[in-house]
Amino acid sequence: MDIKNKKVLILGGWGLVGSAVCRKLIEEKPKQIIITSLLKKEAIKAVKDFQAEFPSLPKNYFIPWWGNIFYRNKFKDLSKEQIFVNQKNRNVFIGDILDELTTDLLKSSSIFNLLSLHKPDVIIDCVNSATAIAYQDIFQSARAVRQAISNKSFEQLRNTSELLLATLYIPQVIRHVQLFYRSMNHFNTKVYLKIGTSGTGGMGLNIPYTHSEERPSRVLLSKSAVAGAHTLLLFLMGRTPDAPITKEIKPTSAIAWKQIGFGEIKKKGKSIPLVDLPINETIKLTNSLLLKDKSLKINNLKKNLKSVFIDTGENGIFSRGEFEAIATPGQMEFVTPEEIADSVVYEIKGGNTGRDIINALDNATLEPTYRA
Repeated sequence: MDIKNKKVLILGGWGLVGSAVCRKLIEEKPKQIIITSLLKKEAIKAVKDFQAEFPSLPKNYFIPWWGNIFYRNKFKDLSKEQIFVNQKNRNVFIGDILDELTTDLLKSSSIFNLLSLHKPDVIIDCVNSATAIAYQDIFQSARAVRQAISNKSFEQLRNTSELLLATLYIPQVIRHVQLFYRSMNHFNTKVYLKIGTSGTGGMGLNIPYTHSEERPSRVLLSKSAVAGAHTLLLFLMGRTPDAPITKEIKPTSAIAWKQIGFGEIKKKGKSIPLVDLPINETIKLTNSLLLKDKSLKINNLKKNLKSVFIDTGENGIFSRGEFEAIATPGQMEFVTPEEIADSVVYEIKGGNTGRDIINALDNATLEPTYRA
């Protein structure tokens, strides 16, 4: 496909891969690039950064959009916690995942509204969908339900059960693909290209990195399972006659980096205050450890944690030691976002990089050998 004078929508355009794809696309002279991110400040910053980097381009060449593409348009700027405060909104949220896909439900989705607003010819989906779905942690939700059953509390059981329903992985990924297929079909999108994931940075079941559970991590393997389910659904979409051309590039390594710098280290957007405990007040380790001991004489140093860091975009901040560990040969190692962007643009233009997972699956399946 000739990208020149076409509208391109980059989902996750503020992120590590999305930014690299955007820079590469500009060489092809598209008509307009719509850059999306989860947060308003991210989308606007991305657009301002690109406008400063490419001052010769028209002012409305880069267009920002923000919100959660997994939610209905009304909820796109809310967190799940904010939605679940209201019982009515909670029921609507669960229905959006589990109910039959009707025209009304389709038109209420943020995906449909985004495509209705911009009507892109090409969609490049750089959102880490598997992470967004799997890191809701169904195992924690299930533990909360079982605890509520043990407590024999109806109110607690109802709340935790509803949260569990809203965390179910497979219904979420099915609905996500359904909404994309129906919306792209409605607005005549020509090409959909997904940046996928293996979930483990290319490592196998021997992956040593966990979320503080057993190895291999159940949460991490959930990410791989969701990524695999997503790929098979896109494989089916690619075989659907009225669907757009469907492709997926699936890096099997860590992706790095956005920047190497020195500054405040933040967790979930918040600074980490430094504290100190006098040596004579330290805790003697025995069979158990009290995690929240208010009797400790902790001194607030009135400054925040600062260090050298490697910013890998949506995959978070790494210390030097952490990055050295995952980049070691035999571990995840890494690929650059620019290499991914090269493959993305070449595939959209009709080239054959050998990196399209959908095409690889299509050629590896055993097709009918006999027709009556």
